[in-house]
Amino acid sequence: MSFVTRLKWFFQWRWRSYVMAIGMMAGVSLLTTIPPRMIGNTIDQIKKGNLTSSGLNHTVLLLICLSLLLYGMAYLWITTLFGNSALIEKLLRGRFVAHLTKMTPAFFQRNTTGQLMALATNDILAIGQTAGYGVMTLVNTLVGASVVIVMMISFISFKLMLAALVPLPFLALVIHKLGKKMRIRFLAAQKSFGTMNDHALESISGIRVIRSYVQENQDIGAFDQVTSAVMNQNKRVAMLNALFQPVISLIVGVSYVIGIGYGSYLVFHHEITLGQLISFNIYLGMLIWPMIAFGEFINVLQRGGASADRLETAVSQQADVQDAQAPVDIEVPARIEMKQLSFTYPTANHASLDQVSFRLERGQTLGIVGKTGSGKSTLLKQLLRQYPVEPEKLFVSSIPIEQIALDRMKRWVAYVPQEHLLLSKSIRDNIALGKPDASDEEIARAVAMASFTEDIAQMGEGLQTIVGENGVMLSGGQKQRLAIARALLVDLEILLLDDSLSAVDARTESRILHQVRLERAGKTTFITTHRLSAVSHANWILVLDEGRIVEEGTHDELMLFGGWYKEQWEYQQMEASLEE
Repeated sequence: MSFVTRLKWFFQWRWRSYVMAIGMMAGVSLLTTIPPRMIGNTIDQIKKGNLTSSGLNHTVLLLICLSLLLYGMAYLWITTLFGNSALIEKLLRGRFVAHLTKMTPAFFQRNTTGQLMALATNDILAIGQTAGYGVMTLVNTLVGASVVIVMMISFISFKLMLAALVPLPFLALVIHKLGKKMRIRFLAAQKSFGTMNDHALESISGIRVIRSYVQENQDIGAFDQVTSAVMNQNKRVAMLNALFQPVISLIVGVSYVIGIGYGSYLVFHHEITLGQLISFNIYLGMLIWPMIAFGEFINVLQRGGASADRLETAVSQQADVQDAQAPVDIEVPARIEMKQLSFTYPTANHASLDQVSFRLERGQTLGIVGKTGSGKSTLLKQLLRQYPVEPEKLFVSSIPIEQIALDRMKRWVAYVPQEHLLLSKSIRDNIALGKPDASDEEIARAVAMASFTEDIAQMGEGLQTIVGENGVMLSGGQKQRLAIARALLVDLEILLLDDSLSAVDARTESRILHQVRLERAGKTTFITTHRLSAVSHANWILVLDEGRIVEEGTHDELMLFGGWYKEQWEYQQMEASLEE
């Protein structure tokens, strides 16, 4: 089975606990066959008039002791087996999240957030149920049914057992067909659940926009359609699931009819005793659960197998960017250089960067400006190694970046993106994300460099203020300064500011950039911006247009060129003077 193959590592690791649980279950199945035989013998003694008071008391006492023993054994195998079920869910969720942290943006373009959430919740839960409840139903089917059938043959009648079990092959055929349909419908239900997750996530994150455009009713209607689709898919699964037990009960009922009818015939012809017939019918009743368990096993196995396939498909996808086989070790990024680098996003039809070249020494600042969509952020992302880079086009300390270990690059780069990810924790926790053990003095210093001290002082709980989901309690400028403080706290070799000052005023921007220049002397900084004053101090400035460098130089040199940079500078200066 593919399910067992995919989880072979877990079963090999936990085989001792599974052997113990299965052994206990087998022992319970064996012991439960004793009471029917004792009851049959007692009835035969009553019929013959041989039952004594002491014999009855002895039988009752044995049944009570047996019940207590069965209780203890059942407790042990249940806690062991379902403990393994909870453990595998924990391990799979941990592995899945660890896999997500290694994936590049292309992976998240192929897999929606809703589908990934469905994998982490419903699918892993289905796998855990198969590893626990599924194993229980399988063992109950195999061991329970086998033990009961052996008891029927050994102590009752082989002919009666054979006649009563004639309908069982039909049961296997029906369950096989239902199981195949169950897998198909369960996959469709899981897919619809992922779609619902996507819609819910978009509605919650964009609730302000929805309300501002008065689209609440439309969004509710659209969500109602999505949830209706989920409901219908799950109803289809439930309808099929509901067929298992009635079919099993019907076939077992036919076995009962055969057992009672043919068994009575054998009693009249003195081939078996009345007590044996009663014992046989009790044993036949004991077969109901193993048969139901067989149907449940097929049901759970199909769900778990489908979920395991979905999870395997996701975790088998490899990151687009991989470490070199023999990475080159570099202590510090002494120089960063691009040589005619071009880049096209995987889903795009045209290049976002076209023949871009520059050279930046350690300690210098590179400013990158241009119109919206000119490729400024894309240029910075080449240093983040989020996408494959053209070989021999981007160099760090004269070494091609693809030959440098990914972990090494991550330890060099602090990135402040345009869209800030803030955790639903305190301001302090958000700032200390990259350095959890930072002291209060280090936090205060980073906050001061980001010109965020006064804002925090006005908050009731200061650094312990909870920012809410994705920073809902903060303004746009406060989010940017918090993100900048986070990057300045780790104080890495390379700082990437991706239009990170757009929501602050000119004076605050000037203070922040002044602190950055002072504190990061000797370290490299990249700044992309629409406000040219943010890069006027830079050692070199690139002006991009449709991914190409159309102007480059220092601020003074670009002003002399009289091109787009000069026009924008004069326009922004005039706009600033009018505001003042």
